[in-house]
Amino acid sequence: VQLQASGGGLVQPGSSLRLSCTASGITLEYYAIGWFRQAPGKEREGVAGISKSDSSTYYVDSVKGRFTVSRDNAKNTVYLHMDSLKPEDTAVYFCAADPSDNRLRAGLQANWKYLQASSHWGQGTQVTVSS
Repeated sequence: VQLQASGGGLVQPGSSLRLSCTASGITLEYYAIGWFRQAPGKEREGVAGISKSDSSTYYVDSVKGRFTVSRDNAKNTVYLHMDSLKPEDTAVYFCAADPSDNRLRAGLQANWKYLQASSHWGQGTQVTVSS
């Protein structure tokens, strides 16, 4: 099983980026998917997620109204569309796939370490927002 986050880059404040989470070996449609990020010197934090049951979404307060998570099951891909990027969004972004909606939600809201044993994690992609 391999997950891969891609689409990061260096952008100016106010710009947009779309990150992709792709998978081989699993079908993402059957997993809850979370996006996490880790800035230098900081703990990994949950950013956004989408459930497997009804594709309901979750966003941390700091990204609400700016980030949108979505699925394209035909492409076995989950996206994180990021608008109005700020310097504080600078981080390595990771995606994780968990078979449990509730556990993924707990990982996003409380502590990503809840997902260490159960989830598939991808390599991260760097997002840098700077003028």
